[in-house]
Amino acid sequence: MKSSLTKWSRPLLAAALLLASQWALALTIKPFDAATLGQLQKEGKPVVVDFHADWCPTCKNQSLALEELKADPELANHTVLIADYDNVKDLRKAMKVRSQSVMVVFKGEQEVARVTGQTRAAEIKAIFVKAQ
Repeated sequence: MKSSLTKWSRPLLAAALLLASQWALALTIKPFDAATLGQLQKEGKPVVVDFHADWCPTCKNQSLALEELKADPELANHTVLIADYDNVKDLRKAMKVRSQSVMVVFKGEQEVARVTGQTRAAEIKAIFVKAQ
C-alpha cells in the first residue's frame, strides 16, 4: 500500500504545483481603487481601467471574456480594475470616458490603447498586450 501512495504522490504533487503556478500567473481582476491604479502606474505595470455597469449587456459579455482571459499566462502581469461606471463620474471625466463598456489600457502612466464595446476575448487580449 505504501508503494502505491508513493507512486501516485509525485505526479499529484507535480500537478498541484503546476496548477498553483498557473494561478500565480493569472490576469488580476479587482475593483477600481485610485491608490492601486497609482501604484501600478508608478511601477510601470500594465493596468486596465474597465468602466463597467451592471445593467449593461455589453459589460456583462466583457466580464465573461475577462474571466476567459484570467488563465492566459501572456497577461499574467496585467491588472484590470473594474470601475463602477455609475459611481465614478470624476474618473470618467478625467479619462474622457463618455459611455460604459470602455476599457482604458495603460503601460505605467501612459495610455496605450482604448477599446469600447469589444466582447471577444481574443480581441480584448490583443489590446491588452499593447501595454507589455
